[in-house]
Amino acid sequence: MTSSTPPVTLDDVRDAAARLKGVAHRTPVLRSRTLDAIAGTEALLKCENFQRVGAFKFRGAYHAVSRLTPGQLTRGVVAYSSGNHAQAVALAARELGTTAVIVMPEDAPRSKRDAAVAYGAEIVTYDRYTGDREAIGEALAAERGLALIPPYEHPHVIAGQGTAALELVEEVGEVDALIAPVGGGGLIAGSATAVKGLRPATRVIGVEPEAGDDTRRSLEAGRRVAVEVPHTIADGQALPIPGELTFSLNRRLLDEVVLVSDDEIRQAMRFAFERLKIVLEPSGATPLAALLTGRAGRLPRRVGVILSGGNIDAGRFARLCGTGG
Repeated sequence: MTSSTPPVTLDDVRDAAARLKGVAHRTPVLRSRTLDAIAGTEALLKCENFQRVGAFKFRGAYHAVSRLTPGQLTRGVVAYSSGNHAQAVALAARELGTTAVIVMPEDAPRSKRDAAVAYGAEIVTYDRYTGDREAIGEALAAERGLALIPPYEHPHVIAGQGTAALELVEEVGEVDALIAPVGGGGLIAGSATAVKGLRPATRVIGVEPEAGDDTRRSLEAGRRVAVEVPHTIADGQALPIPGELTFSLNRRLLDEVVLVSDDEIRQAMRFAFERLKIVLEPSGATPLAALLTGRAGRLPRRVGVILSGGNIDAGRFARLCGTGG
């Protein structure tokens, strides 16, 4: 690979799609005339809430674990995650005949922790606001000889996440713009690699919660900028700084990052439930919030939208979407 070759290419995403064929779900694309009228565009909703483990994360996790050597698979894997990547790695490990240790914050949603345990993972907890999950994961990898599968800082993970956008285009044809949530940046980096690899003029718009705008600030500064650990209902996007690898891609591929408030995320979750008849977790609803509020600005004719996940327990969903918020 030359210095001018990006760490993840369209061919990498296509290779990942081949490995995921018959393993990951080919998730549906939904339409809503009501949403189209509100947003002023033809919105094509890629519903990754119907993916295995309930989120897009299975794509990258399975792809990365599937590329390990037999020796690495014998020793097992370790990952750190607030929830969806945890479940994804745990399931991928089980599917591929290995074991998983997952580093999770103490305040991670109980439903996500329980799901990872149900897939056979060992859980190690830490304090989100004082602990360093990457250091804990790296220490466990070194001590136990485990292969570290990070949630976004890995080319195989990014390529796997990009298969969601590749599938979308394969099903509906080219889109003029793509909107996706931004946490660590792996989903949108892989997705942008796919859609811009197919059609360079495609506009790529990321969405972050107002309390966690580290990628927006970093793009404006031209370098990675850290923020305080965000306090937001979008726990999957509660990260203080973009990844180095993902930012190297996103600073080249993203056209814009817009912000939505927690109240707007709640409204989007209610809209999805009442009008689309689907359940979205807060992070999965941020692109929909950007459409409903007009935060994404004036949009072209056909817009792909990745609804990244639906992992939320009934009690929390009721609390967030009830009239009292």
